[in-house]
Amino acid sequence: MAYRLGVDVGGTFTDLLLIEDGTGETFRDKVPSTPHDPSVAVVNGTLKICAKAGIDPADVQLFMHGTTVATNTVLTGTGARVGLVTTDGYRQVLHIARSFVPGGLAGWIVWNKPPLIAPLECTVEVPERIGADGSIVTPLDEGALRVALERLKGEGIEALTIAFINAYRNDVHERRAGEIAREVFPALPISLSSEVLPEMQEYERALTTVANSYVRPRVANYVRNLKAELNRAGMNGQMNLLRSDAGLMSFEKAQDHPVNLLMSGPAGGVAGALWVCGKSGYRNLLTVDVGGTSTDVALIENGEPRLARETECGDLKVRATSLDIRTVGAGGGSIAFVPDLTGALRVGPASAGAVPGPVCYSRGGDKPTVTDANVVLGYLPEELLGGAMHLDRPAAAASVQAIADTLGIGLAEAAHGIYSIANETMMGALRLISVQQGYDPRDFALVAFGGAGPLHANALGRLLGSWPVIVPPSPGVLCAFGDATTRLRSERARSIGKPFAEIGNDAVAAVLRELKAAVVRELLAEGVPETDQEIGFEAGVRYSGQAFEVSLPLSLDGFETGGLESLAAAFDKEHERLFTFCLESDRELVTVRVTALGKASAIRLEKLPRGDGDPAAARVRDHMMWADGREHPAVIYDRARLRAGDRVTGPAIIAEMDSTTVLLPDHVAEVDDYGLILIRPAAAH
Repeated sequence: MAYRLGVDVGGTFTDLLLIEDGTGETFRDKVPSTPHDPSVAVVNGTLKICAKAGIDPADVQLFMHGTTVATNTVLTGTGARVGLVTTDGYRQVLHIARSFVPGGLAGWIVWNKPPLIAPLECTVEVPERIGADGSIVTPLDEGALRVALERLKGEGIEALTIAFINAYRNDVHERRAGEIAREVFPALPISLSSEVLPEMQEYERALTTVANSYVRPRVANYVRNLKAELNRAGMNGQMNLLRSDAGLMSFEKAQDHPVNLLMSGPAGGVAGALWVCGKSGYRNLLTVDVGGTSTDVALIENGEPRLARETECGDLKVRATSLDIRTVGAGGGSIAFVPDLTGALRVGPASAGAVPGPVCYSRGGDKPTVTDANVVLGYLPEELLGGAMHLDRPAAAASVQAIADTLGIGLAEAAHGIYSIANETMMGALRLISVQQGYDPRDFALVAFGGAGPLHANALGRLLGSWPVIVPPSPGVLCAFGDATTRLRSERARSIGKPFAEIGNDAVAAVLRELKAAVVRELLAEGVPETDQEIGFEAGVRYSGQAFEVSLPLSLDGFETGGLESLAAAFDKEHERLFTFCLESDRELVTVRVTALGKASAIRLEKLPRGDGDPAAARVRDHMMWADGREHPAVIYDRARLRAGDRVTGPAIIAEMDSTTVLLPDHVAEVDDYGLILIRPAAAH
């Protein structure tokens, strides 16, 4: 039998999902994350779930992994010391940047510019120049380059970036400089901007390539160690990492282009949500993934997740394709506190994480968290992970009581305050991804997952008016499911930078065919036959004079006859939707992009047996929970015993191995054929 394994590393737990390709049988598990070395939890979890399934690790043919190593490297400032080689006169390219200051009006007054990831003392200039048309204006001075590289030896650099002006048009100087640099620094990873991001705009290209160098040594070390440990455990199948755009890349390629992994972790959940909910016909979704440390949200329209051409990670914004995911510091481990200055309750962004964790985990945590508040409110039963984990309710109550005493309110009111503030923070992120983008959240279903997502799902649906609220099967390991069902992906782009009037349909079609051939070859090298590849085309268009472009899908078929005209009409329509107006200005084709996706997984989502609508067989015991200002009698149900068509009336708790769903009063949950829990207001039934 052939198996595939999806592994997602979170701040608190590492989730694993093992799938048998032939039958679709699944095995799931969670192990505590190991922040000091994430690979320890990955290997331990892999051995544990293989033992649970009664198989040898050698039976796992496909290993897919969402990792936060690149993300955490940026957020903690623990990347490599990067040297930068650029064109004479461009030494301050990273300093000048785009003159953009985050925050509201006059934000520059209080904003401290973060340190550059390629310090000025590690940046050198070299005489050379490529023109905007790709011609050689000034030949590369190889002698000056060698002198500059020798000077960088004294700076103790750990990675090197070469980013020359207009190298996206002609990479001859960068390639030669790379050859010389490898002679001077044979042991250093060297990144060329023409390979990492062959697109116009020298600042974005230089910054993205420097970011690639910044995380490259740490990611490469992690990948090599993980592969060695998995091989030692007996696993020798194909190993892939999840990219920020929800595609897959091989371990080998990830070592060279880790900048594409900055949003690797959250992308798995979006991919999993789309795959599962699509089976039941839901194609417009707001996704909310609540883990132990943070909440990640995204929007899916007509079965397609929104893509962003820039990836933000802390203060760093790079030009790398990713799912348009917004993250806020609100999760199960978010710590509640009352600042002396304001006396107002605050929740997060600081988190108890996996170590020591919430107080109720009995691992040494002593600060109240959102998870502790959920325990006090009765939303979390005292047994988790199928009884493998016991929650200390008295300890949780004692920690939240400290907040209640400070505020002069009751225990339940304090716990509900913590819960409500966390919900408002999550809703703020959901509004950013929907309302701020011109979408009405009431036109979307809300799908909640992650270990803590279903605890907050019903409340978030009520705040946003998004119905139904969907809780997929195994929500706590859905990110791992997304990893396990994701396809290999290759992407190539070419900068055009010309008004429509100055280019022809034939010329654009020729570029698209060239890029298509490149991505097809790349997936062929990964073992994906051309017949199993799915090709997509996209263009970035703007009005002349604009500083940003709008991304639009396009088709190669028939592009020679009216492709640009159709693209112009689509651009005007999308621009009006986004900004409520169009201009008479000339349209400019900024970039074209081609992607290739490998063969989709043949995994099936099995239908549940039909029930009679009565969930009595799944009833576990009576329970008490707090909602709407008072305590309510409720019932705990075992999700594994619910059948398709069963209807659960709130207030209720639906428990399963990896997560817990809270059903508030005056709401009804119905189980559909594929096991999705669909929550709606009782008045809607």
